[in-house]
Amino acid sequence: MRGNIVIAGIGQTAFGKLPGRSTISMNVEACRKALADAAIDKSVVDAVFVKYPSSRFEGKYGQKVAEALGLQPRIGGVWDQAGASNISMISFAAMAIEAGQCEVALACFADNPNTGSRKVFERSLGDEAAYGWFGVTAGYAMIARRHMAEYGTKHEDLAAVAIACRRHGAANPNAQLRSPLTLERYMSSRFIVEPLRRDDCCLLSDGGAAVLVMSARRARELGVAHPVPILGFGQGQTSWEVPQRPTLTSTCAAISAQTAFRMAGVGLKDIDVAQIYDCFTITVLMTLEDYGFCKKGEVGHFVREGRIEIGGELPINTSGGLLSETGMGGMQLVLEGVRQMRGSATLQVPGARKCVVSNQGGIMHTHSTLILANE
Repeated sequence: MRGNIVIAGIGQTAFGKLPGRSTISMNVEACRKALADAAIDKSVVDAVFVKYPSSRFEGKYGQKVAEALGLQPRIGGVWDQAGASNISMISFAAMAIEAGQCEVALACFADNPNTGSRKVFERSLGDEAAYGWFGVTAGYAMIARRHMAEYGTKHEDLAAVAIACRRHGAANPNAQLRSPLTLERYMSSRFIVEPLRRDDCCLLSDGGAAVLVMSARRARELGVAHPVPILGFGQGQTSWEVPQRPTLTSTCAAISAQTAFRMAGVGLKDIDVAQIYDCFTITVLMTLEDYGFCKKGEVGHFVREGRIEIGGELPINTSGGLLSETGMGGMQLVLEGVRQMRGSATLQVPGARKCVVSNQGGIMHTHSTLILANE
């Protein structure tokens, strides 16, 4: 399948506070823009893959989106791997196209926790709630604390991620948060759940994003101007909740990445730019380790001194990521990967030929990886 399937179009709404917008309307807007980007009519679309909105789950939500688009797809429905769903949907679409089950697929996601409900992020977590464990941040804080204990990870290492993403977001006119961050400001910001400060935590955002997936052959037939080949993809999942895990400092990102890189036939040295899921700064550090960009315990050195900023050895999250562009779960990272491969990103990495994109869901429960090319 390597290179046989492409992302032909991308689209998004504004990000931030969008009062009065339903998630369905945002999905429709993003899909329309993805179709317009590819310069094709919706009549060729025969599959619609939708991630459910985290803030409010609805039955038959995928069919509702398809109806609003005016489509009756051969394949459609909702996927739930939390933040890993977006790349997974693209993977499922690619496999369905390769198997002849559909020809042209939309994959989309929209949510409105900023102006709607954010209760899903604040809920208690099982029996641990009796000990004060509330909200998603607490789980990541537990993992971050363990990583610090095992490997000597410092607040300055977490800060390097936040500073890089905020620097890139400041240059993005579509970013929700456009103020750059210094180490001094980071260190003076308040803790949310120690050791995670406010600047370690992603944004809450309304918004939607979509991609159009088809075969390279179909893209040529339809005259798509800027298709971006998919070289590889992979997934990795754990069913263990945080307190039951045998380790808190390794994730199934390693399995996901191994699968994707093996499929793509490329190595880490071939990657020019990375879009790494940054719901929390610790997620980026552990993903870089589990992908193999550095050894366990060496990620602090890897991310410091601008190495993950534009102009560095491995620029990450060049549109700002979840920490600066938008907190919506993951599809925007795919869009930025496509822009980098097209050479049209606001902060373009010169000569970038390969991009890896990561998605992650739950409290490091699910992981998905996508490798894109510009050839």
